Amino acid sequence: MLNIVLFGPPGAGKGTQAAKLVDKYNLVHLSTGDVFRANIKGETALGKLAKSYMDKGNLVPDEVTIKMLESEVAKAKDANGFIFDGFPRTTPQAKALEAFLASKNTEIKVMLALKVDEDELVKRLINRGKDSGRADDMDESIVRNRISVYNEQTAVVADFYAAQNKFESIHGVGEIEVIFDRLSEAIEKHKA
Repeated sequence: MLNIVLFGPPGAGKGTQAAKLVDKYNLVHLSTGDVFRANIKGETALGKLAKSYMDKGNLVPDEVTIKMLESEVAKAKDANGFIFDGFPRTTPQAKALEAFLASKNTEIKVMLALKVDEDELVKRLINRGKDSGRADDMDESIVRNRISVYNEQTAVVADFYAAQNKFESIHGVGEIEVIFDRLSEAIEKHKA
């Protein structure tokens, strides 16, 4: 089973590349943001629990997030593998994901980290905000803060995968197809 963590700051191009990887490798894309929204909208027990934390401005605990992802994995019994997008965000989440996947006799093969410099990220997100109307993408100070939070809190999880020789840094600037080729090459290296 080919399981990938797709990693990178806001605006790095994860969504664009995930769609292409899903098509090429016949994977299931699990975006934690999408999973949260679907569970909340569907008013599942886990969605209601997550919403109770979010309504208070708190982070959803790891256990709740993991249970949601476990539920999504269970729905896709015949999957060739998964792209985890937006998860794990912390080392404890990475360890929990590792334990869950081990219980299914599988593992993360590689973490692919899209690297894009901050000024390029800001430019991409501001442009996305103009196109999508997303308020959090229109204000440069909010955009820079989101990137800063990523760098301070989330990027450290890369060390967890680097220690297992499962980390690949991918230059995330250039033509979409060129970046996709870089990602594919890294996957092939870890696929065996």
